[in-house]
Amino acid sequence: MRLPSILLCTALLAACSQPAPPPAAATSDARPSPEAAAAPAAVDTVPGDESAHDVRQRIGQLLGEVAPYETVFAALQKGVAAHDAKAVATLPIYPLHINVAGQKREIADAATFEREYDRIITADIAQAVTAQTFDTLFVNAQGVMLGNGQVWIGSVCADATCADPQVGITAIQN
Repeated sequence: MRLPSILLCTALLAACSQPAPPPAAATSDARPSPEAAAAPAAVDTVPGDESAHDVRQRIGQLLGEVAPYETVFAALQKGVAAHDAKAVATLPIYPLHINVAGQKREIADAATFEREYDRIITADIAQAVTAQTFDTLFVNAQGVMLGNGQVWIGSVCADATCADPQVGITAIQN
């Protein structure tokens, strides 16, 4: 009688256990939607819990080269702080998925982004970008997150080899 009880308990525990997530690819040819980016799956840290070394290490492990992420991050902060729509418009990977003021849409190109800059980079988003420090970025396999998910920087592969992934803003939301 004891063996069936042990087997039943083991089966119940196994049914309640979460499977391990599959290993993440370093880059992807498909950007996450803003909704997916806002709810990152299976992470082992919380936003703001990483040190600068840890952030660089996690970017290297999960996303590849660190330098392109630092470059985009610095350019984004500088452009937003200066309210330089033209400079910031060069940073997204188009089409850019945005979800701002309850409106989900795609921005097709830099000219559209520049023209609609003030509707895309709201005061809350600008505050999140300018207040962020590189050593407090949240990193997962989808990219790096600024603020509480207001901006995501990620990479997109140009071809199947993904020899030269393009790093840029992949989602903006508030």
